[in-house]
Amino acid sequence: MHIETQLAQIGTGKDKVAGAVNFPIYPATAYRHPAPGESTGFDYTRTANPTRSVLEEAITVIEKGDGGFACASGMAAIQTIMGLFAQGDHLIVSLDLYGGTYRLFEQVLSRYGLTFSYVDLREPQLAEEAILPNTKAILVETPTNPLMQITDISAIVEIAKRHSLLTIVDNTFMTPYYQRPLELGADLVFHSATKYLGGHNDVLAGLIVTKGQELTEKIRFLHNSIGAVLGPQDSWLLIRGMKTLAIRMERHQENALKIAHFLKTHPQVTEVFYPGLDEHHNYEAQVKQASGFSGMVSFRVRHASQVPGFLSNLQVISFAESLGGVESLCTYPATQTHADIPVEVREKVGVCDRLLRLSVGIENANDLIADLDAALNASCKSEGRES
Repeated sequence: MHIETQLAQIGTGKDKVAGAVNFPIYPATAYRHPAPGESTGFDYTRTANPTRSVLEEAITVIEKGDGGFACASGMAAIQTIMGLFAQGDHLIVSLDLYGGTYRLFEQVLSRYGLTFSYVDLREPQLAEEAILPNTKAILVETPTNPLMQITDISAIVEIAKRHSLLTIVDNTFMTPYYQRPLELGADLVFHSATKYLGGHNDVLAGLIVTKGQELTEKIRFLHNSIGAVLGPQDSWLLIRGMKTLAIRMERHQENALKIAHFLKTHPQVTEVFYPGLDEHHNYEAQVKQASGFSGMVSFRVRHASQVPGFLSNLQVISFAESLGGVESLCTYPATQTHADIPVEVREKVGVCDRLLRLSVGIENANDLIADLDAALNASCKSEGRES
């Protein structure tokens, strides 16, 4: 069955009581046992909930995994995965990394004895060179946030398997509609489902998908034990959002490609980062491992002093954190998503004060381009420069 059909049919036929096409919300926290030693499969909602189970089954099938787990946020999903590791363990992680993940690793998990090496995984041999005797996993963000760096997942998997390491992939930007890392040999995939999977800026959620029965049971234990699970109302919202993922991602990508080409020609833009541009670093790897490029575009303006004027002059696009919703958003990583990364680290990676990140929505592309053009020109004039 094609992925478009799988997505649209989430929950359909699952309600055995009333036959509801739209699977119901089960707010119950406790469930009656038919008899001593018997269970309906639902005992306590932290362990399992009917609405959440439909969501978890769906993401498992769509990502081609063996187990799916819905968490209270993307960060809760990462924290649950990190429960696999113990004091003294070491992980290799993408160099250009979402600031919230970096904050969790360096300000929280480091206090529990985990260590992390941040490596430019665009060059797989650098990952192999970074392996230590206590290395347990390689965590890949591809494309990275916000510089859209592409990692060859298959190359990392080959290295990881040779050294008996886990491969963990953040698939938030691509979604399983465009990229399925488990099919490329990865062991775990996770999403900030708040983003494209939810798609409407109205639900906070995270998803984990595992490959292999042993790993699946380990994550199942951690999911229940840590308890950062997704509630039934949010599970239902996420199901509703995922039903339209296919058509939304097509429009996000169509608009993003048009905007990336527009920004390349604008005199106030010095650099554009979009995986769908054939000059993008590792474009060939992206084409090999994914069927698309998604809707995230980052770019640099000429002068950092232009940023306030640009953001204040946007009319259609909202200056806001987050991404992946139907509405277009613009984020300033230096003060928002990556504010907790030390300036010297952030700037060394390339997240400078001139960098802006667009989550391209599903509006008319010409309206978005006109908005960007007007804001860029206004930012230039506010600085007394010619456009």
